[in-house]
Amino acid sequence: MREVRIVVCGDQGVGKSSLIAALVQEDNVTSIPKVFPVISIPSDPIVNDDVSLVIVDTQSDAAERELLETAIKKAHTICLVYSDNYTYERISIFWLPYFRSLGVNVPVVLCANKSEDIDNNQGLQLINHEMVPLMNEYKEIEACIRCSAAERINVNELFYVCRSCVVTPITPLWETKEHRIKCAARDALSRIFFLLDKNNDSLVGVDELNELQNLCCSKMFTPDESKDIFDCVRAICPEGILGDSLNINGFLAYVSHMIENGKQESIWGILRAFHYTDSLSLDEGYLYPLLDVSSGQSVELSPKGYRFLVDLFYRFDRDNDGALNTKELAALFRFTPGLPETWIQSQFPNSTALNEHGCVTYNGWLAQWTMMTLFDYKTTLAYFAYLGFDSGTRQSVLEAIKVTKSRSLRNRRQIKVDRNVFLCLVVGQRGCGKTSLLSSFINSDYRGSLTPPPSTVVNSVEFQSKQRYLVLSEVQDTDYDVFSDVRTLDACDVLCLLYDSSNPSSFSYIANILESYPLLNKIPCVIAATKADLDRQQQRYTIQPDEYAKRRGLSSPTHISTAAAWNAPKEFFIQLAEAAQHPASAMPNSTETEENNNRFRMITALTAFGTLVLTVSGSLIWRIMKQRGSSSNR
Repeated sequence: MREVRIVVCGDQGVGKSSLIAALVQEDNVTSIPKVFPVISIPSDPIVNDDVSLVIVDTQSDAAERELLETAIKKAHTICLVYSDNYTYERISIFWLPYFRSLGVNVPVVLCANKSEDIDNNQGLQLINHEMVPLMNEYKEIEACIRCSAAERINVNELFYVCRSCVVTPITPLWETKEHRIKCAARDALSRIFFLLDKNNDSLVGVDELNELQNLCCSKMFTPDESKDIFDCVRAICPEGILGDSLNINGFLAYVSHMIENGKQESIWGILRAFHYTDSLSLDEGYLYPLLDVSSGQSVELSPKGYRFLVDLFYRFDRDNDGALNTKELAALFRFTPGLPETWIQSQFPNSTALNEHGCVTYNGWLAQWTMMTLFDYKTTLAYFAYLGFDSGTRQSVLEAIKVTKSRSLRNRRQIKVDRNVFLCLVVGQRGCGKTSLLSSFINSDYRGSLTPPPSTVVNSVEFQSKQRYLVLSEVQDTDYDVFSDVRTLDACDVLCLLYDSSNPSSFSYIANILESYPLLNKIPCVIAATKADLDRQQQRYTIQPDEYAKRRGLSSPTHISTAAAWNAPKEFFIQLAEAAQHPASAMPNSTETEENNNRFRMITALTAFGTLVLTVSGSLIWRIMKQRGSSSNR
């Protein structure tokens, strides 16, 4: 519910209280108080209006100046009334400077009361000679109207105009002196045109205009109404029509015509249908809707979200080469703040799959959005709003995402997780091949490149006849603090532990990390021996990698290589995703568990040995006693 507070001001005797009485009293006005109490007019549910009015009457006496100032400072709009030459002169001499001195910046509606004896010709002269000069000098005057409280002429219209100045103001839309749409309004309306242009041909036809009309007014244009629109544009902007469609110039020309003819309410209906505020910015609640995401949950794109991204990709792939180049991406993000900051930080486009020309492929496009949603779903929601996920529909942008079931470090040994996007931290000694592994995952080669390789990449993997996404994030040597950060590890689905099989001191690095940070034992782990194309070296550790993995309850290290002569380790990436999907299969035994197992095996062995000793001893004693008995009989 929105409240519009209208404060009625003017000199004594101009008819302020009479105008209010004519509005609220159905019968002829007979008794009018010196000043009306504050009047509240509720919204009209019949016309689906959520705006209520509060009308405040004032006095201009010097003794009431403090009350007058208080009322003016609370006003949403001011109805400034005059009725003769003297009170007209006071508008510019006293009242408008007085409002400015109070620091009040609200729209003012100028009302010429007691105009019942003025005919149409005199009314036009009054507007041209009295009102227009004031409007040109004082920008806060948003509208002017002739009224008569005695004859009830334009009284309802007066307060409706006051209401409209707040609910559908013309000031943010229109440059009065230049007679053109303001830049902010032009940008907002250009974005709306962009969203209406579903086939990206820079034209909007009757079908798209009907879609707009249906969204704003829940009805379609009649054939005559559609014809009137095109006839109007043809008359005022012939170059704005191409065939049976409008281009952006024609669309803006028709909007300008509507505003100039006092129909800005229709334009605000369009703007509000696309979630614009009075300041012509997108509503914060629309860009960043509330979403309850608990600890241990992750956010992924829903099928509707992926469908929207697929449509965007094909809409802007103008050359139909199955990839988005720099120009196409610029056109796609034209009416947004630009590339998301998360993408820039991940060194997009180098963080995802590209074609041989360095353009983002279809899979790379979906993967990049998938990664951003995992790391920063709020930005995903905002950009889906900018790009029109819900334009032409009444669905919520929240339908573009879904929240997974909660899980934490405590319950990782469940059979299967409810996720399709997995975060994998890649750990290993410097030079073991982490960067090469990330590059091979997105089929890139940064050797000899001046561009630094990304530390986080994303791509899709397919197993069990279903496509999932894997995000690989390299842990640098200086980032050991993440191994103790519960929040970071809680978001991690699987650890990729790399060692260089050709470097004898490489394995001890990951073994020591796994032993030194107990929280890592609660995350699925996959060990890989890199540089399998080189000669394998004996590792300088208490036990060799195969035996270590066996003792920790893990699969033997997978030997991989990113050398050109070897195939990219696609099966290894699937192994990582499967470990994340089925964490129980790759969960390491903790050191305490291993010690307990050793202790149990030792106790069992000692018990068995003791039992054997007792058995053998009893047998020997029985034989000795038997031999002694035989000797005695002799």
